[in-house]
Amino acid sequence: MIKKFGFQAYTIRDLMQTPEGINDAFGKMKALGYDEVQTAGMRCVTPEEYAKIAHDNGIKIIGTHENFDNMRADPEAAMAMHRVLGTTNIGVGGMPMDARENADTCRRFCEQANKFAEIIAKEGFKFTYHNHYFEFVRVDGNKTMMDIMFEEFDPKNISFCLDCAWVQNAGADVRYWIEKLEGRVDILHIKDVYWKKDNPKDYLMPASIGDGNMYWKGIVDSAEKVNVKYYIVEQDNNFIDGDPIKAAARSAKYIKENLM
Repeated sequence: MIKKFGFQAYTIRDLMQTPEGINDAFGKMKALGYDEVQTAGMRCVTPEEYAKIAHDNGIKIIGTHENFDNMRADPEAAMAMHRVLGTTNIGVGGMPMDARENADTCRRFCEQANKFAEIIAKEGFKFTYHNHYFEFVRVDGNKTMMDIMFEEFDPKNISFCLDCAWVQNAGADVRYWIEKLEGRVDILHIKDVYWKKDNPKDYLMPASIGDGNMYWKGIVDSAEKVNVKYYIVEQDNNFIDGDPIKAAARSAKYIKENLM
């Protein structure tokens, strides 16, 4: 079962508009039982300030989502920033738009990612890739972009930040992909989803953990089997009463009562 859990800072992005807001939000998340955070950009603070706020609230930074092209252009600066943050997981939230067009552009991205990952691996860092649903589009016969990345990413230097909800949104099997990526998932995004009548979007709606349709006990069983390191709660929107802290509280309660 889960021993500790954290949050993706994107969940509370609206509360992180000032240094004081970040500190207040981090304090509330820690009080709910969140011990770790994955960044979603620094916004209004420097990496040094962000790291201090997290440290002062007893929260460990376990990874990031940063701009791939910027990091690839200056790997030394990217590593310096992550040293300040205290994490060796240098991550992106998805591939650049021009990489999503077809199999060739996806393979080109894989080549670029491998080169960047090789550079940072020499200094003890690992590149992490976060999926959405589009990676499961078939672009080469029956192969999806996810299949291509599975085959072409260097498993020594690149790991996946696997987002359970986006896998399910794509119609793929969450437990299958967790187990297929054994040894290659450092960060698991636990995000619940459900279908809403008159859904304003063409994909499943985010929900607090336990309020959707994801089979969490089975998912965690698979994740523990393959030694996933970090469980990170993320909810994009659709918060309880419009309040991300209320939504985070409900997720934390479910995790503590059912998955720990």
